[in-house]
This record gives sequence, structure tokens and C-alpha cells, in this order.
Amino acid sequence: MADFYQTLGVPRNASADEVKKAFRKLARQYHPDKNPGDKASEEKFKVINEAYETLSDEKKRPQYDELLRLGAFDPRTGRPGQGPSAGGQGFDPRIFQQWQQQQGGGQAFDMSDLLSNLFGGAGRGFGGRGKRAAERGSDVQVGVTLSFEDALRGVTVRVPVDKPDTCGTCHGSGAQPGTTPTVCTECQGRGVKAQNQGLFALSQPCPRCGGNGTIIEHPCAQCGGTGVLSQTRRYMVKVPAGAKDGTKIRIKGRGEAGTRGGPAGDLYVVVHVRESRLFARRGDDLVIELPVTFAEAAMGASVRVPTPGGGTVSLKIPAGSADGRTLRVRGKGATRLTGGGQGDLLARLHIVVPSKLSKEERDLVERFGRSQADPRADLFATE
Repeated sequence: MADFYQTLGVPRNASADEVKKAFRKLARQYHPDKNPGDKASEEKFKVINEAYETLSDEKKRPQYDELLRLGAFDPRTGRPGQGPSAGGQGFDPRIFQQWQQQQGGGQAFDMSDLLSNLFGGAGRGFGGRGKRAAERGSDVQVGVTLSFEDALRGVTVRVPVDKPDTCGTCHGSGAQPGTTPTVCTECQGRGVKAQNQGLFALSQPCPRCGGNGTIIEHPCAQCGGTGVLSQTRRYMVKVPAGAKDGTKIRIKGRGEAGTRGGPAGDLYVVVHVRESRLFARRGDDLVIELPVTFAEAAMGASVRVPTPGGGTVSLKIPAGSADGRTLRVRGKGATRLTGGGQGDLLARLHIVVPSKLSKEERDLVERFGRSQADPRADLFATE
């Protein structure tokens, strides 16, 4: 029994999706239907299938991990381990005692007996796999890039998605139209066969049908018997008004096709928003840098401010406004994705200082400056 994680080429902490993707990649390479008559590929596929059947099962995988931890067997040889020396963190003496008893009797025993001791019966069936169950397809994630304005007002876009999808010729059966898969004669449709491996008697996926329980005698020419094809589908996706950069839209049932009659996964469309020349987003509020003259800031003024969508709004600047002061225009921000309503438009004042002055302007500024009190007087005041 090889190390299942090494077999699939995934780390011990691999996610269920990573395990599935690794299995599918290897299965496409070593499946018996792809390599007729190649015994080495057939044996390789059997091991790959064995590893996937265990690591993809949410009940069996923790049990397998616990066996590795306890050193119940050496994953490199399939023989009983020696506790920590086999990679575990401890060793249950009950396991070794049972192994010794069975070894003395000269007979093989089923690994599921060990699992039953370890997990109170939960391990039954670990080695005795039945026909592979239907599996839900993987979720698919794609991105779409929108302008700042389109994201604010909402838009419907056509999104291309490259993904494995149900073969349109065989409708997912894998069999040539007009034919159907037949029951595997080697395992009688059970999907497993019992094999003795030294001291152990383990149930392995049937090498002929790969654990499916059926054989496709006449594979579909379009998909090669897999029932799925990599295709580009285009979906109309409605992006809601007010979508932010990173907004994720879920479309149920538009992900990868399921296997063995399982449901399809979901499609997630991630929205990417280009930056605006005028506006920056802060939550549901929009911020605009508003240039004003010294006179407008000092004496107050009413100015026009652009709003998203091409309109304008009148904004009153209070007299004596300082550089950096922020004024709020309510209800002119982005549409809220939840709760309804809109955010606000925030105008941040930026007092423009001329880089060059005419002689008349310089005289006026100098006269104004001489009339002002020293703004730094307090810096030199003594207590």
C-alpha cells in the first residue's frame, strides 16, 4: 500500500478540491480506456483510484490519517509499522498485539478489523469499497473586468468559461450513442475485488472497471468515454449596480459537470473594477478631489461638482474652509448592494496656489499679506 498522498502528488493538508484535481489529471493519463492492453498503466490507475477513494471520503480520510499518525502500518510497504519510526506520533499496543496474534496463526487479516478497533466500527468498509458514488462537479471561478462607471450603474455581460462539461454526444454516459455501459464481469458490478497482500486482505477497486462497476465497450468517439469535454461556454451574467472590486456573483449549476450522475458545481464570477479618473471609492461613498481658489475658500462660494453618471450637483463651500476639508453631498455615492439606498459623494477641498503671479496679482497679495496677523506668533510665545 503506497502512501496515498504521494500517489496523488498532494501534501497531507491538501484540500478536497486539490485532491480531486490531482486525481482527475492522473486518471486521464492512466485510465485503462486510454491505455488498452497496458498492464503497467492499469496497475497505476488501480493505485491512483485506491488513493482517491480514501482521501476524497470525509469519513475515511481522517481514519487513514490516524493510522499514519499511530504507526499502524508503514505507508511505504503496507506492513505493520513501528510507531514513531514509521512516521507516527505514538503506537496503540492493541494494534501490534492483534498483528502478532494473526502473524503467529499464519493467516491474513483485513485492515478494516484494525480500523474497527481504532474507531469503534467506523472503519468497516475502508478496504471494502463498493461501487463509486455520484460526485458533484467542482466549482469554477472566472473574472470579469468592468469600467468604474459600468460597475456603479450595473450591467449585463457575456462571460466565456472554459471548463469540463457534459459531452453533448453521449450526454455524459461515456458510451457511443445507441449503446450503454455493461456490468463488469470481473467484479459483477460491485466495483471492488478482494486481494491478499501478505498479512493483509484488502478490497481494491476492480482493475477492469476502475471501481465504476460498469464497462464501456464502445466509448463515445467525441469524449473518449469520459462523458465530459473541455468546452467554452458563454453565460450572460448580471452585475448588480454598485458592484465593488472583488464582488463575487454565484451562478448555481454552471460549474464543472458532475460525475456518475452527480450535480454540476457552481460558477463564481469575480468582478474587477478599473480605477476612475475622478472618483475613489470608500465603502459605498465616493471621494472626489475638488480644486478651489483661495478666494472661494476664504469667502465661501457655490460651485458645480461632477457626479457619477455624467451629471453635476451644486455644492456650497463655507467661508473660511481650510485645505483638505471634506464636504458631503448625500445620496450621490454608489448603490448599496445590501439594504438599499446609496452612499454619499465626498468632496475634499484642495486650495490651488498659483505658480506664477502677474504684477497686479502680486501687489494685491502683498497688500493682503501685510494686513494679516502673524499666524506663527503662538509658536514663539512664552508661558
